[in-house]
Amino acid sequence: MGEIIRTTGLTKDYKAGKGIFDFDFSVQQGEVFGLVGTNGSGKTTTIRHMMGFLKGDSGKVKIKGRDSWKHSAQLKKLIGYVPGQIDFPDVGTGTAFLKIQADFLGMKDLTYMNVLIDRFKIDITAPLKTMSKGMKQKMALVAAFMSEPEIYLLDEPSTGLDPLMRDTLIDVILEQKAKGKTIFMSSHIFKELEDTCDTVLFIKNGHIINQVKRSEYERNPIEQYEIRFSSREEYKRYTEDIKHKPMDEDGQKYLVSKFRERNAIILSIPQNRIQEFLQDLSKYDLQSIDNASYSLEKYYIEMIESEDEKND
Repeated sequence: MGEIIRTTGLTKDYKAGKGIFDFDFSVQQGEVFGLVGTNGSGKTTTIRHMMGFLKGDSGKVKIKGRDSWKHSAQLKKLIGYVPGQIDFPDVGTGTAFLKIQADFLGMKDLTYMNVLIDRFKIDITAPLKTMSKGMKQKMALVAAFMSEPEIYLLDEPSTGLDPLMRDTLIDVILEQKAKGKTIFMSSHIFKELEDTCDTVLFIKNGHIINQVKRSEYERNPIEQYEIRFSSREEYKRYTEDIKHKPMDEDGQKYLVSKFRERNAIILSIPQNRIQEFLQDLSKYDLQSIDNASYSLEKYYIEMIESEDEKND
């Protein structure tokens, strides 16, 4: 496997803290690479640079060794692109649009295109202007995937899809991954990322804050528990007792969240402290205790909270 996408020092400054700043990362051949960030953090700006729609103030993006700005016309034929905002040309029906796309890509065999139309349940004879948001999104997905290009750049590809169609999209992405295709996607739906991505890049306010491999969040050494106490008194007693109890040598605390109205708390416990934690709990009268599996979303939330604490 080799490097397919490389951003080096990529910066686009829209002023007032808006834009992307000094982006450095790479995507390997055959990898599904996810981009996560809050609204306005720079996800669409990053993908538009990859497509050659924007030129950075400094730095560059290279795809297969070619500058994405200078060689955008050639690279577009290697890329299946789903934009963050769907805006079809005024060409009449979905049938007419897909024919134009097929002609542009030099496609003679439309078998896979028809398979996708069937799987996404699209009436391509309908006028583009009258299609719902979800139907337009499905049209964009068919247009991006139908030629099975080497590379996919997907900006929030499940926007407007219902849960069943989202699962269909995940299946299509995994099928393309199995064929060795390279997929770069932004998403705010963590299940989508967990089910597909090998690597996830986290950004906030135009800055990269972390990059994580699947194994890092799947095998996180922290376990999370939700505990409900039998009474308000027991809830108060326990929360007071752990208030000053360090979780580890860094002085981190057990307590993550409190839900006073239902006498419940959520705790994050290192695996090497679980036995001690359970022994402590035996001193209190509990209603229930649930172990919540660690997820990419929890990893993201904890990282954002940690970043906010640093900047306070």
